[in-house]
Amino acid sequence: MHTTLAFLSIFEGYTGEEVRSIFVMQSFSGLSLFAVFLLMALGLAIIFGQMKVINMAHGEFLTIGAYTTVFMSDLVEKSVPSALPWYFPVAVVAAFFVAGAVGFVVEVGMIRFLYKRPLDTLLATFGLSMILQQVFRLIFGAREDSAVMPDWLMGSWALTEITEIPINGMFLLGTAIGVTGLVYLLMYRSRWGLRVRATVQNREMAGAVGINTKMTDRWTFALGCGIAGVAGAVFTTIGSVSPSAGQLYIVDTFLVVVFGGAGSLIGTIASAFAIAQSQSILEFFLDGVLAKVFILLTIVGILMIRPQGLVVSKIRR
Repeated sequence: MHTTLAFLSIFEGYTGEEVRSIFVMQSFSGLSLFAVFLLMALGLAIIFGQMKVINMAHGEFLTIGAYTTVFMSDLVEKSVPSALPWYFPVAVVAAFFVAGAVGFVVEVGMIRFLYKRPLDTLLATFGLSMILQQVFRLIFGAREDSAVMPDWLMGSWALTEITEIPINGMFLLGTAIGVTGLVYLLMYRSRWGLRVRATVQNREMAGAVGINTKMTDRWTFALGCGIAGVAGAVFTTIGSVSPSAGQLYIVDTFLVVVFGGAGSLIGTIASAFAIAQSQSILEFFLDGVLAKVFILLTIVGILMIRPQGLVVSKIRR
């Protein structure tokens, strides 16, 4: 009874229409957060779920994508201002390839020596995270930066007199849905995806039938990093970028992957949606720290009952 009264007390001072509008707007705000979580978690689910690599530098690949977008924004604004209305989709694609290329190099130079040593990958990628943040500071400076947004990404749609939906949030959500669909087709409807799943289930047998497991690992890691780069590109529509921007999302991203079930696409989507919506709505009524603590305790409680996550998926032994 006391808990119910305490919960209802957070709505004091609001009319019924205001409460409904708050829930609608915060839900759409949560969809923007959901899109960032989903894009980040998709990449991490591929790397952690499929390859069992604890990539603590995953947030820095988001930052690489964000800085790629900022760089292209500055370049277009100074050199070809007439291209500003349509440069952004090109920047998103460029962010994918730049972050993916860096990921490919990281796999060749470091990760390939650490397979089947998850604690070593955690320590090594944590060190890589610190190195990349310092590189960002040396190249771009320590101050926050932002990209110039095209006019078609600005403004909002008015559903009612007191309810508005931001256009950039809808673009972010559409991008996340599109990337998720492409990942599904790539992983479950292509020969490359078949090779990845074969390598995950039985590496020795996959090698015996002619699959180049080393190159499969390499491109899988690059794909996961590239998707994080896309997350960074679309992140610039809702926030500015700094050298440590990726660290703001790395803990939440691991929560999404573990809670959804490592390597599960459906579990990742469901987990990202639940966490983002809960966080967005609770942060409006409660202190941000209290909202995160409440969500974390809830997830921990669920994982104690169901340690495998929402959806069970096979991972590399």
